[in-house]
Amino acid sequence: MSNDGGFRVVVGVDGSAESRMALEWAITEASLRQGRMLVVTAWERPPLMAGMDAMVWDPDISEPTARKMQAAALKGLDTGSVLVISEVIQGPTVTVLLHASKDADLLVVGSRGQGGFSELLLGSVSTQLVHHAACAVLVARTSPRDHQEG
Repeated sequence: MSNDGGFRVVVGVDGSAESRMALEWAITEASLRQGRMLVVTAWERPPLMAGMDAMVWDPDISEPTARKMQAAALKGLDTGSVLVISEVIQGPTVTVLLHASKDADLLVVGSRGQGGFSELLLGSVSTQLVHHAACAVLVARTSPRDHQEG
């Protein structure tokens, strides 16, 4: 799918255990294919709901928080000879990842992210990406024991 003949992997990172697993898979796939990797973190302004109009929301917090989270995920990661580019983009996660992967050969995401429905095997983002991405999608899942309460 990539226009320049090089294998291009896009990976979504949100700080979850599954996204760290997706990052490891993406590095392996890019390395095996002498490709390059784009690490994408999406962020959104929180929606305002009725009765929340008195809350103070600082618009300068979300993007730096997303950048710190992405940097933490990449810190100390052995990428070998894989060229890694990282982007933090404002917008709905599904939309951001679909756009980022439109010319990719592979999109790698975790099975579910930071959402509250931990019993789901696939979260809403990974489900939407599997159905709508223009490239192959690899959904990485951690071991169930990684989620057991201790």
